[in-house]
Amino acid sequence: MSQPTLQHNAAETLRQWHAMVGKSDMRDLPELLDPQVIFRSPMAHNPYPGVAVVSTILTTVLGVFEDFVYHRELATADGLNVVLEFSATVAGKELKGIDMIRFNEQGKIVEFEVMVRPFSGLQALGEQMGQRLGAYLAAGRP
Repeated sequence: MSQPTLQHNAAETLRQWHAMVGKSDMRDLPELLDPQVIFRSPMAHNPYPGVAVVSTILTTVLGVFEDFVYHRELATADGLNVVLEFSATVAGKELKGIDMIRFNEQGKIVEFEVMVRPFSGLQALGEQMGQRLGAYLAAGRP
């Protein structure tokens, strides 16, 4: 049985994502996001909606992560979802995680969810993100 592959538009978006991450240059990220995109944080119960907020979060986290590496990529049978396993260091704490990305038929990212372990790595990530974006994210909450 072969591993499912992403549909063409989603695969192209993912290729662009990997290129941006590899260059640590996220300025084209908004072009990859659906206008109704949401981000699900490992630290917050409610999702963060919108291109500007999601772009800011993902750009900031890339600056927080040290030694960031993707290890595995798994796609769903419909070709519109991918799970990317990664590792990184944050403030001296090693962590492992997954990015779960859902695409629409046009290949735009509609949902980006992150899960992180162990708890010490999640705490370090939360502290660093809170220092950089806490006020910004709080201001956008209803």
